[in-house]
Amino acid sequence: MLKLRRVSEMWGLKTFTDAGDYFGDIDEAIIEGNKLFGWKIRSTRDSFLSKTLGGAKGVIIPHQLVRAIGDIVIVSKAAIPSFEGDTPE
Repeated sequence: MLKLRRVSEMWGLKTFTDAGDYFGDIDEAIIEGNKLFGWKIRSTRDSFLSKTLGGAKGVIIPHQLVRAIGDIVIVSKAAIPSFEGDTPE
């Protein structure tokens, strides 16, 4: 059976990558029109984001990169910000 959750129940949930790294906490849901577009993940102390981003407060990831939602949220490794490579032209 499909279990539905309210978006307001998601705030503060711990987020992990599918590799098992602590990613951060859910801060906001981004809704466009009638559709869930993505999630704002807040960088917290000892999270992978704080180590990767340094002084940034967090990232926005598209909902398509969310693998599972339950007591925690699991996101794809593709959500990890990458600073390597060239900038788009």
